[in-house]
Amino acid sequence: MIDWLVNLADWHLLALEPPGWGGLLLQGLATSIEIAAGGYLLGFLIGIGGAAGKLYGGPVTRDLLEVYTTLVRAIPELVLILLLYYAGSGLLNRIVTGFGGEPVEISALAAGIFVIGVVQGAYQTEVLRGAFKAVPFGQIEAARAYGMTGLQVLRRITLPAMLPHAIPGLANLWLIATKDTALLAVVGFTELTLATRQAAGTTKAYMMFFLAAGFLYLMVTLVSNIIIGYAERRTRRGIPEVSA
Repeated sequence: MIDWLVNLADWHLLALEPPGWGGLLLQGLATSIEIAAGGYLLGFLIGIGGAAGKLYGGPVTRDLLEVYTTLVRAIPELVLILLLYYAGSGLLNRIVTGFGGEPVEISALAAGIFVIGVVQGAYQTEVLRGAFKAVPFGQIEAARAYGMTGLQVLRRITLPAMLPHAIPGLANLWLIATKDTALLAVVGFTELTLATRQAAGTTKAYMMFFLAAGFLYLMVTLVSNIIIGYAERRTRRGIPEVSA
């Protein structure tokens, strides 16, 4: 390996115990995964509600959801994170103090999950809306003809039929959520990227620590791909493969 790329003598700095920084990197990775998972699940709930509102809501509901999805997808995610993180916390405290309460200190973890969830919600709304529309309406009509309730139609027909269409898009959004957590470093949130910057800035071993961070992100992606592939095969059971 080229000496100027990574000094082999610096690898002891990745040890889990001080003076190594490996433990801090793993803590940052765990925090990144926690925020990504929380934000992704919040985005999924928003996406389910947004897709249902766009498909079955009234004109006002559909228009409001269209504004939401358009704005979030149009504005760069870094700008959205700064806006939601600072303006959102300020607005919440104004509302609380307006009702005579004391200003609240918002948990950084909760704020991070909320920010990622709002961003994810806009994208998941469109992914789920498209997946719902891909379900042949004849299947739903047949289920209703058999006397199924709306909940039974959703559980037995709509969800199993839409999942194969939704999983590829939702899988991509999960991987995007894991990367978006790195943007929270700009607001001082100690996730993997900020932990890496702290370690690299202190030790001056920039290349080594950022290579280590890239490796950790790669491992998250590879493990996610294995789980996603299994889920996709399960949901596509009984569906004939389309040959090229």
